Amino acid sequence: MAFAQRYNSGVIDKAAAVVGNELIMLSDVENELKTQRMSGMGVDQASRCTILESMMTDKLFVMQARLDSLSVNAEMANSQLNAFVDQWMYMAGGQEQLEKYFGKPLSELRRAWKEQMENQNLRDQEKSEIIGKIPELTPYDVKQYMDTVDRNNLPVVPIKYKMSQICVYPDREAAKLACKERLLSIRERIINGEKFATLARLYSEDPGSARKGGELGMASKSIFWPAFSDAAMSLKPGSVSQIVETPDGFHIIQVIEKSGDQFNARHILLKPRYTDEDQAKGFARLDSLKALIDSSKITFEMAARLYSEDPASRTNGGQMSDPNTGSAYFEIDQLKPEDYAAVKDLEPGQVSDPIVSRDNEGRDGNLVYKIVRLDKIVPAHTATMEHDYTELMQGVKNQKQNEALNEFVDSKIKDTYIIIDPIFKDCDFSRKGWAEKIRK
Repeated sequence: MAFAQRYNSGVIDKAAAVVGNELIMLSDVENELKTQRMSGMGVDQASRCTILESMMTDKLFVMQARLDSLSVNAEMANSQLNAFVDQWMYMAGGQEQLEKYFGKPLSELRRAWKEQMENQNLRDQEKSEIIGKIPELTPYDVKQYMDTVDRNNLPVVPIKYKMSQICVYPDREAAKLACKERLLSIRERIINGEKFATLARLYSEDPGSARKGGELGMASKSIFWPAFSDAAMSLKPGSVSQIVETPDGFHIIQVIEKSGDQFNARHILLKPRYTDEDQAKGFARLDSLKALIDSSKITFEMAARLYSEDPASRTNGGQMSDPNTGSAYFEIDQLKPEDYAAVKDLEPGQVSDPIVSRDNEGRDGNLVYKIVRLDKIVPAHTATMEHDYTELMQGVKNQKQNEALNEFVDSKIKDTYIIIDPIFKDCDFSRKGWAEKIRK
């Protein structure tokens, strides 16, 4: 069970567990622990136990996938690997820092991560196979669940809001032009000899890089917006780009270093600014529309179709919908803070005063002025067949899937040759079956 291979710290590497014909090394557990630390996840004394249990569970699914002759989706696995490597290179600050953190060359890390991605692909396929064998659910299943479950265990549906909006934008073209003029002035100062890094600290509106003189760190071009990457990759080190527009705003870029499809660059980001006059004009227009709606001279729906500048809601008479789910109902945490503040004290049918908010475009959204009508409030309540059938059906479906996956894992623990190293004897595994596999 023990091998001569050593960590850089001098600790002997050894097998943490054997699952069938699959081996989990102690170094695998430690590397995953490092990955979690770098990603900002909380790590405590029980983390190694949790990681090992997760790895052993995955091995059970992977072994069954191979028995079922499932094959790796190579294109998907490679895509996930490249994205994973790019993400960690960016977080670590480049290849050198990444290799130093893990104590391994990138080629070795890529091999390990490639195997990990392929195993995850097989694991997910096997889970889909198991879930796919569950009989299709019917309303009878939902009713049976309702009849047998403890009423205190029924899901509670949180308060939901249904809303409509009329949006107008400030003069974005004028703001963009002014932004570009400011950036051209900064670029001219750099060309005339001022330091890019100094001006980035003074003027860049990217807080993460501004304090580092605009430096982004060595990273793959795939991390950035295509227009940004294309401009950076076309530059010679030290030269300064023309203005580049991305959904984040407007940039000038100075490349420090390039290697393959990776680069390290500085940038200065400026975003269009809007004045009190812009807001006054937008609010005046919305106030006029609100007065017409309140006096019943025009319906909210008609005003939205005629005057709203939001294409997504305009065609629906202003009705808002979640861009991720398509639902017309929003829970509080799905609402923009400004939108929730506008409707939280309204009664259904009432229209808010004009507010400043953000749309759903780009990374942070574009500034927009709007009035919001509260159409309906669905109070928080215990789920019922009459009003929440879809949520209940999904809950029963999730329950059936979890039961099927848990039954698979529990049966495989019993039937599979498994040995766990005694250094994990104090682990409080979530499944009792693992404790019986600890080597005495």
